[in-house]
Amino acid sequence: MRDHSTTVDPSLPRPSACPGLLRIVQALDGGICRVKLAGGVLSSNQARAIAEAAKRCASGVLELTNRSNLQIRGVLPGQQAELIERLLAADLGPSNPAADDVRNLLLSPAAGLDPQALLDTRPLAAALLELLQNTPALHGLSAKFALQLDGGEALAMLEHPHDIWLSALPGTPARLAFGLAGCPTDTPLGAIRVEQAAELIEQLLMLFLKLAGSAHSRMRQLLSVISHSQLLQQLQARLPFAIQPAPLEWQRQPASQHAAIGIYPQQQTGLCMVAATVRLGRIDATQLNALADLAEHYGDASLRLTPWQGLLLPNIPEHSADYLLHKLAELGLLIDAQEPLSNLIACTGSAACAKGLADSKADALLLAKRLRASTARPQVHLSACPRSCAAAHTAPFTLLASSAGHYQLYQRTPEAAGFGQLLASAMTIDEAGDWFAAHCATGNSDA
Repeated sequence: MRDHSTTVDPSLPRPSACPGLLRIVQALDGGICRVKLAGGVLSSNQARAIAEAAKRCASGVLELTNRSNLQIRGVLPGQQAELIERLLAADLGPSNPAADDVRNLLLSPAAGLDPQALLDTRPLAAALLELLQNTPALHGLSAKFALQLDGGEALAMLEHPHDIWLSALPGTPARLAFGLAGCPTDTPLGAIRVEQAAELIEQLLMLFLKLAGSAHSRMRQLLSVISHSQLLQQLQARLPFAIQPAPLEWQRQPASQHAAIGIYPQQQTGLCMVAATVRLGRIDATQLNALADLAEHYGDASLRLTPWQGLLLPNIPEHSADYLLHKLAELGLLIDAQEPLSNLIACTGSAACAKGLADSKADALLLAKRLRASTARPQVHLSACPRSCAAAHTAPFTLLASSAGHYQLYQRTPEAAGFGQLLASAMTIDEAGDWFAAHCATGNSDA
């Protein structure tokens, strides 16, 4: 474990609206501390350390994010330094304090375990995180700049746009397709061998910082003023190897849009993964402690956070999986895809965010109650403002708050950008529930 016994220099975190471990950002319900987890993995001891820190220094409320990270909400006045020290002592911080913002690398929660995977992404992910943390020039990247490394797993979130993505190609030698400002289901720019990936990423990030300067913080912004082909040409000039064209016939197939819930097979004989989501992205410290106990008793003492705001317990003996799933339900986690809440995403809302126009979490609970009276199980994102903090992808349906208790209803379509096509300009939650019941009921052609 790294020695973090020295006092954290409060001047280290740079100004940003994004919370980090070393930069606690204020909200209406107190401070927010974001803990970035390598590969979304959390040991049982680390989970207990987070739970204890959240109880002693904050409200005890924890949020699971759509990037497989974790946030502690309600950090109390005067408790920031102790909270940070507790988290660093549990080895939850960056190896370089200046690098906390740039540790944005999304993997499948089933990395190294998924029987459908083409590549175990974990060794490359570790190398990329080391590159990001130990290259001072890269610390200038935006706190929102993010990478995705896809190993071809069946259990993967493929709809979150990333600034840079890499996706495993079938065949030997092992190769990766890559693309910019999008998702692995997009048409790739090129292909490289796996052992070339770290150098490609380093040179691509350096080139981005050179071209973007202070004018552009995200790859999509840079690509609005320079073409993909121009960027690729300049990238090739910096590399000692040739970028190859991606196979014309290759296309990463979309994974299920539904959250990871239930029991999934593993590559490893006799073992499986057990997954559940949490209610509207939140658990409390008591639940996290109990999850740590279950991970130790039934698995390998680790938990993996998922980009569906849930948890996955790996390496569970097959004979224990059903019972463990039942124990997760007893803790209040969602294990049934037919439960409406398992298909709803809601941001913090006006109860804790000054920008929120509506109490989206409370309204989501009301919507779920209304949906239980029908067979409609739509995937809906409730957003209290246009920033869309709770969902990095475009959901099939979005309820965007226009005022307290009133929402605009959008449906994702290939033709419409942003949230999609506007279907209704002002709906109450009851009216939205009735609309979904009429248009998204089982067997309805509009579903």
